[in-house]
Amino acid sequence: MLPFIIIVSVVVFVLLIILICNIKIVKQTEKVIVERLGAYRTTWGVGIHMLLPFFDRIALRVSMKEQVKDFEPQSVITKDNVTMQIDTVVFFVVTDAKLYAYGVENPMSAINYLSATTLRNIIGELALDECLTSREIINEKMRKILDEATDPWGIKVNRVEVKNILPPKDIREAMEKQMRAEREKREKILLAEGQKQSAILVAEGEKQSAILKAEADKQMAILRAEGEAESLRQIKKAESDSIKMVKEAEAEGLKMINESKPNEAALKLRYYEALAKMADGKATKIFLPNNLEKIGSLASVIKEVNKE
Repeated sequence: MLPFIIIVSVVVFVLLIILICNIKIVKQTEKVIVERLGAYRTTWGVGIHMLLPFFDRIALRVSMKEQVKDFEPQSVITKDNVTMQIDTVVFFVVTDAKLYAYGVENPMSAINYLSATTLRNIIGELALDECLTSREIINEKMRKILDEATDPWGIKVNRVEVKNILPPKDIREAMEKQMRAEREKREKILLAEGQKQSAILVAEGEKQSAILKAEADKQMAILRAEGEAESLRQIKKAESDSIKMVKEAEAEGLKMINESKPNEAALKLRYYEALAKMADGKATKIFLPNNLEKIGSLASVIKEVNKE
């Protein structure tokens, strides 16, 4: 009885080990292809799964993350018969794990060969200069062709980049000389443009300075003329005011004389006083009327005026 128990225990232990070994865990970023007796059975997603012992097996674990494949440089010939080396980088993602597992024997090798032949075909239609200046066009053409060709394999090509283009050594040396000459040419052009702009700016500055100086002289002349005119107006106004005041004073004096009704003796006296003031001046000659008695007639006239 004891040997039977031992045998059963061993069998149970072995079965338990087998069951534990057939428990599989699938990660978030992968898919698992399961075959049963050599035929495709199912595709496992993320989680815990159990294989049927002795019948099921994991055929392939497929990463569902975007992958990057850097291929070796390819020797290609351009339209103008220049041989050069070009290496490319392909960015792709697996969209169908089953097609990826059964669509092609070696997907990476297939993409490599497909990339090389596609690159040769595209470069063969372009000249060297076009190859060097049309990387975006080459990238887009390769991406489109590779994406269409890899659809049956469950692969989507997201992007293709031409990483490096290496022309022959003699062409590289000629290109370097050409670029050096272009740089020297641009340097001379920029220097000449700088000198031209500097001369233009200097001339503009002198022109503006002359214009401003002329404007300042003009404004100064205008202000000086206006000042002189204003001064003349003030002088004329002062003279006019002075004459007016003298006239008013004379009128007022005559009015006061008329109101005071002077007699002949008073008029003679005022006349003598005026003659005395004239004599006090710097004049060297004094003219007197021939007949001083005529002053009396002046007094008579004034009296007649007062009567009227």
